Amino acid sequence: MLISSGHLAIERPFKYAKTIITLLFLIILTGCATPTVVNVIGPNDNKLTCEELSKEIEIANKYANEAQEAKKMSSPHNIGAILFFLPGAGVTMKNVEEAVIAAKERSLHLNKLKEKKGC
Repeated sequence: MLISSGHLAIERPFKYAKTIITLLFLIILTGCATPTVVNVIGPNDNKLTCEELSKEIEIANKYANEAQEAKKMSSPHNIGAILFFLPGAGVTMKNVEEAVIAAKERSLHLNKLKEKKGC
């Protein structure tokens, strides 16, 4: 929109401010809650061989370790969340707990399957 004052035409500042703020908010919001929350029971878990079960246990443990790393407040992600979007730090911590619990339960589930199969 142009505001005309005599012979000067001045464009309104912050014409796209709402759009830019909305995009920045969405980027910040989606940047939170990084750890992966795994499914405890997979659809084909019963069909896995002993070797495949061991690999799946390693993957579940890797996800648990990554989630524990994300929990550290000294990580760059958490520092950014605290500085720029404090609720994001809370969302991340909640997601970390869910990820750790799910990964541990998956590992336990897979170990039980290994025992059943006599691995």
